[in-house]
Amino acid sequence: MSTPSSRRSATTSWCCRHGAEAPEQPEKHSGRERSTMARIGFIGLGKMGSPMARNLLSAGHEVIGFDVVPAACDAHAAAGGRIAAGVAEAVADADVVITMLPTGQHVRDVYLGESGIVAVARPGTLLIDSSTIDVESARAVAEAAAAAGLAMLDAPVSGGTVGAEAATLTFMVGGPRDGFDRAAPILRTMGRTVVHAGASGNGQAAKICNNMMCGIAMIGVAEAFALAEKLGLDAQTLFDVSSTSSGQCWSLTTYCPVPGPVPTSPANKGYEAGFAAALMLKDLTLAQQAAAGSGAATPLGTAAVSLYALYVGSGRGDRDFSGIVEMLRGAA
Repeated sequence: MSTPSSRRSATTSWCCRHGAEAPEQPEKHSGRERSTMARIGFIGLGKMGSPMARNLLSAGHEVIGFDVVPAACDAHAAAGGRIAAGVAEAVADADVVITMLPTGQHVRDVYLGESGIVAVARPGTLLIDSSTIDVESARAVAEAAAAAGLAMLDAPVSGGTVGAEAATLTFMVGGPRDGFDRAAPILRTMGRTVVHAGASGNGQAAKICNNMMCGIAMIGVAEAFALAEKLGLDAQTLFDVSSTSSGQCWSLTTYCPVPGPVPTSPANKGYEAGFAAALMLKDLTLAQQAAAGSGAATPLGTAAVSLYALYVGSGRGDRDFSGIVEMLRGAA
């Protein structure tokens, strides 16, 4: 259908989110079974959204996409997707709507605006927000959707751009169980693990808690390698010891912050971002906001925010977050 330009979203440009790997949790769906074909509106076709949309197309779904960046729309069309003139057109005839946006304010605007998703979606449409945002915004949007008779899920992802391309993402999903059961087959076309985290907002809670752990752990691993260098201990030797003893963790064995021990880590590619330091800082900041609102004590999370703020402030926010070892070497 055609939608007047007055109904287009007025939000600012979107660059999409990704994160570090999340640990698997007990209640999850996995597998590659094929879902019933659906008409899907996809809003936000950036670095994460674009490959996710392509995987939906590959599974046989019809995907009507929209992004305020014309090049992103062109790429979606080249992959075989349809392009909408705006948010309202992408949503109007959709069975499912998926969004991948950068901040809670963008999500609020796109869902709750005068011609936003909640206002124009058909009754029965399933809404899935895969952005990484604050828990409060996720719950506010879900409440508004429920009041309009729409099922809403917050489903942030871990796995980064590599996982988005390979359809191996982890989805952490908050929202009603019946909505989760409807969404799981579609999410499995984009990811390897789909976990129901509980009530609305709990997907975001799982994501920011996981990434706080990851950010803290990376600083610890980077500090250890920086110290080892000062003490004349070879990086491979430290890796061989720690990867098989009490220092073992994902930040060491999968994403080692120094070149050599893990050939696929960003350290071997000049810290080209798999997950940018600026995005880690964003997630750590969201965790601190949640901690302040809930009264949780997170002293290491607070310290991690300070250190990543220094690293990003030095002009290296677009480098991989494991590159913080560069700063720690200089400070040692």
